[in-house]
Amino acid sequence: MEITNISEAKASLSQLIKRVQETDKPIIIGKAGKPVAVLSPFRADTTVRKLGGSWEGKVEISEEFDAHDPSIENSFYNAPVFPENE
Repeated sequence: MEITNISEAKASLSQLIKRVQETDKPIIIGKAGKPVAVLSPFRADTTVRKLGGSWEGKVEISEEFDAHDPSIENSFYNAPVFPENE
């Protein structure tokens, strides 16, 4: 792995990124002779995502889930915004 110091990395970041892209090898960035960061190529996660979860197969949605309830609609559209105190 190539090692460069912070001031050089700051001055030539775009060139370092290009070099990482072309060589597919990471570059270590150091400060006072000690490694502090790694500039490495990005690799997209190509694993197939498994759908579902811990509740899969354990929960069922009721047939009435989307059923229309006129009383709720009436309360929503026709109720006063600030009901009177009793």
